Amino acid sequence: MRAIPYKSIVSALLLICIAAFLAFRWWQGPLLPSYSISSMPLVQTVVATGRVVAVSRTEIGSEVAGVVLERLVQEGEQVAAGDLLLVLSSDEVTAQVRQAEAALAELISSNRPQAAVDLVNAEVALAQATRNVERRRELVAISAISDEEMEQAIQAQAQARNNLENARLKAKALSSGGVEEDLLRARIAALQAQLNKTQVRSKVSGTILTRNVEIGDLVQPGQSLFTIALDGNTEIRVPLDERNLSRLAVQQQAIAISDAYPDKPFPVRISFIAPTIDPQRGTVEVRLAVDPVPDFLRQDMTVSVNIETDRRAKALVIPNDALANVKESNAEVLLLRNGQVQRQQVRLGLRGLSASEVLSGLSAGDEILVDATASLADGARVRTKLQAAPFANTDADKIMRANNKSQSAETVN
Repeated sequence: MRAIPYKSIVSALLLICIAAFLAFRWWQGPLLPSYSISSMPLVQTVVATGRVVAVSRTEIGSEVAGVVLERLVQEGEQVAAGDLLLVLSSDEVTAQVRQAEAALAELISSNRPQAAVDLVNAEVALAQATRNVERRRELVAISAISDEEMEQAIQAQAQARNNLENARLKAKALSSGGVEEDLLRARIAALQAQLNKTQVRSKVSGTILTRNVEIGDLVQPGQSLFTIALDGNTEIRVPLDERNLSRLAVQQQAIAISDAYPDKPFPVRISFIAPTIDPQRGTVEVRLAVDPVPDFLRQDMTVSVNIETDRRAKALVIPNDALANVKESNAEVLLLRNGQVQRQQVRLGLRGLSASEVLSGLSAGDEILVDATASLADGARVRTKLQAAPFANTDADKIMRANNKSQSAETVN
């Protein structure tokens, strides 16, 4: 009998081992990624996108008509109460002020002294007319003059008395603090006020949002020239899916991040929840107060907000991508038991963007497949490779991954 070569025996044994190993691997099933269930702190949030809005705005206009000579501010600039915004032409009013001031100077330097002189002259004239009447009475007594001459003297005395009264009234009117001076000073003050109105100033502190005027424009009273957002009254308005309404409450804390400055999150809180629902979009308007207001925040900025609605100090947590057939608080996972797949129903608590709380159906240390939608029958054997859970590390990471179209979501801390 011919002997089998040694090399052939070795080759045959090697093939048998390889076949046995492949058969064992086939029996064990495919290699799939998995997660290990564990307990950790969990924060439930609602994430959405809104815009920065100044609660209080004011429109700045001119009280007088005029042509714009200077415009001293631009959109986005900060202004304080009393800051000069605009200068209008004022030639006509300036001329009127100078005319009134000249009239006052003339009153003080000329009219008033002349009135004093006229008063003295009227007093002298009355005294002389009175003496003339007395002499003529003596002459009438001895029939030296006629009655007509006597009447003329009396009339002259009466006229002198009237002249004196008029001089006295005029001197009083032109005296220091008199009517004429008061009238002129009041006119000057009114004209000066009118002149001041040609300088349009801000009456509030805030940020210039819009300007509707250029140099050379003719402006009219009541015309809106600037819109100013008042300082210290800023909020974020967010339309949230109405399904989140039961989770929201006034004074809930939140983290906000502007698209322009994603590395600068800032705290906000819910200050208002609208009592009605937008029937077209199925959303409820939520307003969040911003205090303090960051320096970089601008009107109408796009901002993502992460509203904390609930938290657990310790919860059994499962990554959301391991869930299948999620219906409200119920879901399905692929649980591993002794290397075999088992479809397991679980009940969920707090829901997160990347993870959720498991209330029942799993225990700490259980291993589940990453892909809960895999086409595997119950009892199928698989091999697994543990993966790190994709939980968020920072609030900024949560918001940056959040839905950017105002749809709600929750995330894990």
